[in-house]
Amino acid sequence: MKIYAVATGTGSYIPPVVIKNIDFANRQFLNDDGTPIETPGEEIVSKFEQITDITERRFAEDKYVTSDIATFAAENALDAANFDREKLDYIIVAHNLGDIKHGSHFPDTLPTLASRVKQKLKIKNPKTVAYDITFGCPGWTQAMVQAKYYIESGDAKSALVIGADTLSRMMDEHDRDAMLFADGAGAALLQAVESDTPVGILKHAARTDTEDHMDLLQMGNSYNSTLKDDHMYLKMHGRRLYNYALTYVPMVAKECLDANNLSLGDVSKVLIHQANAKMDEGILKRLYRLYNQKEVDYDIMPMTIKTLGNSSVATVPTLFDLIVRGKLKGQSLQSGDYVMMTSVGAGMNINAYMYKMP
Repeated sequence: MKIYAVATGTGSYIPPVVIKNIDFANRQFLNDDGTPIETPGEEIVSKFEQITDITERRFAEDKYVTSDIATFAAENALDAANFDREKLDYIIVAHNLGDIKHGSHFPDTLPTLASRVKQKLKIKNPKTVAYDITFGCPGWTQAMVQAKYYIESGDAKSALVIGADTLSRMMDEHDRDAMLFADGAGAALLQAVESDTPVGILKHAARTDTEDHMDLLQMGNSYNSTLKDDHMYLKMHGRRLYNYALTYVPMVAKECLDANNLSLGDVSKVLIHQANAKMDEGILKRLYRLYNQKEVDYDIMPMTIKTLGNSSVATVPTLFDLIVRGKLKGQSLQSGDYVMMTSVGAGMNINAYMYKMP
């Protein structure tokens, strides 16, 4: 018998505020040199939808910050597992820019979001260790791998792993990339389970590319030079990032499959970071190509980006939760199914791990 890290409960928080593409049509979008983009707003929005498949996204309510929505997702995961929160060994919160109040562009990361979540969960046990991880959009998947090691080593019996972001509040309203990002939170409760056969989180693969790719996602000034220089916004080099992801994510995914002695045919689902539908389709196509397969089964890659947008670290745990709860039409998981979860983001970081349903 060996000890494995198994998700006994999942949860997510999908904000109720819906922002449709047409809501951006009257924005004054600018080029990176500050000159106006002359293309009509409706045409910009239409082209954006064709490229990304995003039709709408969710924004957090004004009264909430990232640690609030992280707590909501955590509550749902704890309730699903019927778990006594005072017995938690770890709370790990993956995020990018901390708590950002509505109308502000200043991230607040001290104390850690994990400490704030612990307080909001009303956990009094000082042995419940709470800390954050910042690893770009792959933060939640990396935190799950960390928690797995705590559990398999015997140092912990439980870990609550949360991914939450409100990146909509750190976007430059004059940048077309602002349409990509959304807010949300997802969580999983991992517990130690003894089993004769592997179950839960299995082996993983990861990489960090800094020599030529560190600047693909970074903070910068608004394209509108009249705005304050001390206000920083999330900026990305979209085309370079797209090419980077198409080149390296399939490689990491294959490394993960190889590490687990599995082939694509063994996998029931690939849960990929919801960054851009066309990009994700391209990644899956290239992964199949690495196995010399021309026929691509896109059904193994469920998507939520069309209506939820890109909620950064929250996309993968939210996707997992929706499937587990039977809330994603046509999608389900059975005992024994292999699920590969993979993400790419600022760093640049890429990771993937295999999960076997209990």
